[in-house]
This record gives sequence, C-alpha cells and structure tokens, in this order.
Amino acid sequence: MVRAAQLLPGGVSDTLARGQILEWTVNSLVLVGAVSLTCLVLGVAIAWALAATDLPGRRWLLVASAVPLAVPSYVASFGWLDTVPGMTGFWPTWMVLSAASVPYVVLPTLAAFHRADHALVEVARSLGRGHWGAWRSGLLPQVAPAGLAGALLAGLYALADFGTPSLMRHEVLTFAVYRQYGSMIGRERAALLALVLVVVALLLVLLERLARGDGRRWSVSGGATRAARPVALGVARLPILALVLLPILVAVVVPCLALLRRLTTGTRRPVDPTELVSAVWSTAVVATLGGLLAIVLAGAVGVLAARYSGRTVATLETLSFAGHALPGITIGLSLVYFSLRVVPSLYQTLVVLVAAYAMLFLPKAIGAVRSSVASVSPSLPEVAASLGRGRWRAQLVTARLAAPGIAAGFLLVVVTAMKELPATLLLRPSGLDTLATEIWSRASSSAQGAAAPYALALVLLATVPAVLLSRASAWGHR
Repeated sequence: MVRAAQLLPGGVSDTLARGQILEWTVNSLVLVGAVSLTCLVLGVAIAWALAATDLPGRRWLLVASAVPLAVPSYVASFGWLDTVPGMTGFWPTWMVLSAASVPYVVLPTLAAFHRADHALVEVARSLGRGHWGAWRSGLLPQVAPAGLAGALLAGLYALADFGTPSLMRHEVLTFAVYRQYGSMIGRERAALLALVLVVVALLLVLLERLARGDGRRWSVSGGATRAARPVALGVARLPILALVLLPILVAVVVPCLALLRRLTTGTRRPVDPTELVSAVWSTAVVATLGGLLAIVLAGAVGVLAARYSGRTVATLETLSFAGHALPGITIGLSLVYFSLRVVPSLYQTLVVLVAAYAMLFLPKAIGAVRSSVASVSPSLPEVAASLGRGRWRAQLVTARLAAPGIAAGFLLVVVTAMKELPATLLLRPSGLDTLATEIWSRASSSAQGAAAPYALALVLLATVPAVLLSRASAWGHR
C-alpha cells in the first residue's frame, strides 16, 4: 500500500484503465473459478471413494493422492511441455493447476468423512429421503466445510501461481505483476496490481464464508459416531479407480517421467553431491521452521473462527488469507523494503525468510486449525472442568482431539514451503541455497539436464510430508 500510494491519482486510473489489465483480471477470475470448482467436485468424489467404498488398495491410493503436493506446478508444467510441445493456453494451465491442487480438497474432506456420523444418513432414509437426498442432508453438511476450505486454498493457489501460466503462455494478473517488477521501473504500478490480487482473494474468502455459513457441525456423541458402511461399487469400480488416479497421472507420473528422460540424456554440468545434500538440508530446515511459525500464528485465528462469530473475528480471518493471493515476489520485495527501511539488521537473514513462508502459507494452517477445532463440541471442555480439571487442562481435551488436523496443517505448510521459489530467491541469506533455487539457477541457464537431479530430489523430499499428511488425514477419526 505504501508503494502503490506513491502513484499520482492519474497514474492509478491509467494503470487500472488499461485494456490488458481487464483481460488479465478476467483470465485470472476464470482460471480461479475453474480450478476451484474442479478441485471441489473431483476432491470430494475422490475422498468419498477412499473413505466410504470397497475400492481396492485404498490405503496406497490415499498415499498416492497426496503426492501431487510434492511436485511443484512449474516442474509439472515443464514435464508436460517436454512431453507434448506446444501445449499453451487456458486448458493446459487449468489441467496442471487442478491436478496439483486436488489434494487440498481430498485430504481434509477425507478426514471429515472419517469424523462424520454416518448414522445420520440412515436417519434421513428412515424419514423418507432417497439415497441421494439422504446423503445430501445427512452427510454432506458434515464434510462441506472441509471441502470448501480446500477449494478456497486451491483457488488462492491458482490466483497466486506464476510458473504454470507463464510456461503455458496464459496471461493472468500475476503475469502483469512479475513483468512490472522485472522492468525495474514502475514498481508502484506492480504494487497497485498486487492490491488487485488482494481484493480478488478477499472476495474468494467472503464467498467461501457465505457458502460455509455460520452453522456449527459437531456431534455431541463424538465417541459413538457410526462409521461408514463400505459401498459396493460393482461395475463402477474401474471408472472410480481411473478418477482417483487421474490427478496422480497428470501431476506426478508424466512430469517425473520427463525428468527421468532428461536425466538419462546427460548434462555438461555434473552434479556435485555436496551441493545436493546441502540444498536438501537447507530446504528441510527452512520449510519446517516456516511451518512451525505458521501454526503458531494460525492457532489463535483458527480457534477464534471456530468458536466465535462476529464482525471482528470475520474480518481477522478474512484478512489472514490475503497474503496467500500474492505472488511470492510481492511478499519478498515487501519484506526487503520493510527490513531495509525499518529493521536493517534483519535483511537477508533466516528470520525474514521464515516469516515470508508463514505469511504466504498462513491460510493453509488457519483452515486446518479452524476445521479441526470446529469439529470438537465445545461442551467437552466443560465436562472436563466439571470433573475437576482446571481451566487450561480442560482445554487440552479440544487440543488432543484437534491435534491430527492441526498436524495436517503443519505438514501442508511444510510441503508447500519446500517448493516456494520467488520469495526464497529474494530473501535467503547469502550462501543458503534450497532445491528450488538450485533448480532455477540451472534451468535459467538452459541446463535443464543439470536441474533434473535437484527437481527429482525436491519431489522425493516433499513426498515425505505429503505421505505423512495423507496418514494424518486417515487418522483424523481416531
């Protein structure tokens, strides 16, 4: 806002009145809407198939469904372009971003299916509802908040992503922001366009709040909820299995095969094992610290949003999602500006880099904390207090029951932070290289073969928290 305010009123109107800005804004809105809706429908369907059917190998399919989180969207785009040259425009961009974002919906919705009381479906049937009507009225309201929260994250990811639209030559708002920043002049205009992204993000959060509503969705008999009776798929087994595997094929299989193909062709720049190990260690450390800070910051906001309503809480929760809509370069340059002007001693330190990760991915942590705490009845701490527990010990009941979901939020931040590139390039301390920056430095110098080992190492490293995340979702009912 400080940088955008340096524009004269005429500069503001000239920037916003450009025809290209309107075109890029419409492109961004269409892409965000398409990715959000695709992830919501596909994610809920996959979560249902993994939680409530007799689909074979569901345990392994659950782990595989989380792996797209481990593949950066720009790596997936590179893999598809290397496999099918000439893929450009809206549809390839939508395909890659949707496949990469589906786990944002699958994992929390799967946990919600496990926590849900499936006896309510039978109650609805006994009152005369059909199969679809009973599922819609008895089960869907219990899993809707998790699905909507995941769709919001998918939409915000699509709004802020630059790598995939850039590689696929689909011009969106982030394209304008990056081009203005890259020109080294007119950065005030770039800041103004970044504020447009914030406005769009706030609108997405408001839409998600309206769709979620203010209803409370917990069971007073949390220990006696009835698990789902597996649905026999019959002849639909193969189509359902293909549906579950589709995002994995698009986001993981094709890109990894392309990386392996690049790796086998050799490179003029040999791999230094010491550099590779150092990059792996740096990536793991900074991503973990970013995840811890994000969970700490999200704790209060998530609990407030789950337990209290009102304008102040709604505003606080909504504003917390704004950073996730900004490209990493915007957050990075903002923190460079802030650290140099206000706290010069923090410039290019690990503290600023970790803070950037927490700002960028705070909504992922807030959504996990909010949905986990909201699923626990507030009467349980009161019962614990009536049995002699102190005030704070009674609250530990909620903390223990919400712990799997909170842990899932932490892992989600970690796996996303491992892939972050622009903010890392701007804010990393001197001498600290992550896998993402190593990939960029090699790929930008046309050494794609040399970048392949680092890209594969990033995929393997990010697979660890992704697999743990899938297990946390599966344990959400225990």
